[in-house]
Amino acid sequence: MPDMGQILIRNLDDSVIATLKRRAEAAGRSMEAEAREALARATQMTGAEKVAMMQAIRAANEKLKVPGREQTEGWVLIREDRDADDR
Repeated sequence: MPDMGQILIRNLDDSVIATLKRRAEAAGRSMEAEAREALARATQMTGAEKVAMMQAIRAANEKLKVPGREQTEGWVLIREDRDADDR
């Protein structure tokens, strides 16, 4: 099993703890497991963050292009290679 980190969260409001306990009981798991799941959900990328990442990747790819040289899209090369395998 890979190493797993730990955190200690101090000064949680009692209502937060009570809600976490209720959710854990309803889901049939421990409060720790429920907190772990809540943190995992909270750290997932939003749609806007995913779009921003894709834009950054596209911008970086544009910088890699050789000026004055035609660039073949990757999907075209993959399709050509797969078609060649079918022959």
